[in-house]
Amino acid sequence: MRDKEEFYGLLMEIEGKEYREYAKLIGDFDFTRYVLKINQIQDAAAGQSTLVLTRVPQVIAGFPAHLMNTPVRRTALEDFLVRKLSARLESLARYDKEGISRRRIPLYAPGQAILPRTSLVVTDEYIEARLYVDLPSRHGCVAADSAREIFFEDLPGVVNASLIFCNLNQREVEDFVNLMEDADQVRQVLPTRGWVGFVGEGALLARAGDTDMPDYEQMTPLAIDDPLAVEVDVPNAGRVRGFGIPAGITVILGDRYSGRVDLVRALAAGIYNHVPGDGREWVVSLPDTVQIVAEAGRSVQQVDVSAFLREHPVCASVKQFTCASADACAAQIAGTVEAIEAGARVLLFEESASAAEFLAGGSASSLLPAAKRQVIPLAWRARQMVDELGVSIIVAGAAAVAEFLPVADTVLLVEGFKVSNVTQQARDLAIPAPPAPGSAAEVAAMAEPVRNIVPISIDPSQERYDAVISAPDIRTLVFGRSVVDLSGLPQLADVYQARTIGRILYYAKLRYLDEPRPVREILDLVDRDLSTEGLESLTRDLRGDLARPRRFEVAAALNRLETLRVTRSAG
Repeated sequence: MRDKEEFYGLLMEIEGKEYREYAKLIGDFDFTRYVLKINQIQDAAAGQSTLVLTRVPQVIAGFPAHLMNTPVRRTALEDFLVRKLSARLESLARYDKEGISRRRIPLYAPGQAILPRTSLVVTDEYIEARLYVDLPSRHGCVAADSAREIFFEDLPGVVNASLIFCNLNQREVEDFVNLMEDADQVRQVLPTRGWVGFVGEGALLARAGDTDMPDYEQMTPLAIDDPLAVEVDVPNAGRVRGFGIPAGITVILGDRYSGRVDLVRALAAGIYNHVPGDGREWVVSLPDTVQIVAEAGRSVQQVDVSAFLREHPVCASVKQFTCASADACAAQIAGTVEAIEAGARVLLFEESASAAEFLAGGSASSLLPAAKRQVIPLAWRARQMVDELGVSIIVAGAAAVAEFLPVADTVLLVEGFKVSNVTQQARDLAIPAPPAPGSAAEVAAMAEPVRNIVPISIDPSQERYDAVISAPDIRTLVFGRSVVDLSGLPQLADVYQARTIGRILYYAKLRYLDEPRPVREILDLVDRDLSTEGLESLTRDLRGDLARPRRFEVAAALNRLETLRVTRSAG
């Protein structure tokens, strides 16, 4: 292996030469405390950054084995180190004489959710940071002096400050990893207690956005009525007090500003663990919880919506509902069916993000005979869905959720960020049960794998390129000639997840779509590969810009792909 002196010599040798001469830096170089690896040079002028690997042997990094002795703890440690890297790189951003920032080593700062990523890998033997570097050039030629600053000043400083255990706040590292292990333990406990979610007492729920740090001084900690409170034992924090969300049908009552909406958002985000200080560290949901929102304008391909629609003015068959731009009600119905098709076990609905006529029949429902309604509200089907499909439903609101009260297993009230159990009071109201929608056959059909993907319809090509995949932001996926709107996926937490979804669709096409296959089968196969082979299985080359999404967001993006075509099996 060559050393850093040879790297320096090569760098000085190509000073002022054509940019392509950077290729002489390809290879492995021993920088004493770490190994620098460059496999391929990309053209920064074309907007392409070069992937640079810095691999620190554990004998130098010195991270104790107990910080990485389980997959959960290893993921937490990786996430912690990515955040340290990001903060350090941000502090290194310098400005030239014109005041323009020289950000030569960009690294996307993670949000509040802790996710499996490819930007940093921890093993028993080494820690490897995968950084993208914009190799400096001057008039299309190598700018060796600027490159020297990157490789001999910036990178060594980043490694020393971020990837060496003795240079970190060791208590901070321990607390970060321990918290994720504790939160994961709560998630494991949920099914044993008959819960689908857990909310810790004192949680800080309100925030401007899911990725924003909250203003703690203006936030109200969540309080719990004593009869509702329970405790859960965890390995490191000891005992956590909060309340569980039982399986079945749960109604969360409260006005718009009572904390109800914030609680629902936190439960939706509770599929992920969160960093210390986030406020939602002890809000934990089952990983197959899916929030479904009204999303006018999305495309729908041959979804059986007959459980909720008798007729639709645009589509001739509600059993094969297809629409290039569905209205809000039809879109939310389709989203519900698609989530169940993908394997969702908990469905989450918030009144403020839903089509009112889909949630409930409304006060005028008694004037319109149930048999003549074209929309069969969720409230009328909820009991059948729980009993026939084994799913749980959480629905939150004020006016629109009244029809759920007679069929609810649990009713919670949120007032001034305090939660209490009012199930008995709701039953004492003796509200008439919603109309029975008849046979549950349509409900059972939602879980049947009858939609098969037509392989040719998954097309990431664009002009002369086989695959053009990018995510300019968390709500947009560019997939070939298609631009997929991801704004209806509230549980997507990271732009790297959006980018990875595109890679997963391409991977699925190449590996498994040699013939039409059911949507759920494709999701199962991809999940298996990612769990056994990791995110690296998605691409031929190493990447540092991937973060694992759930199967539900992958399915949602697939279903919103304008080119998608499906065939239906007999069923």
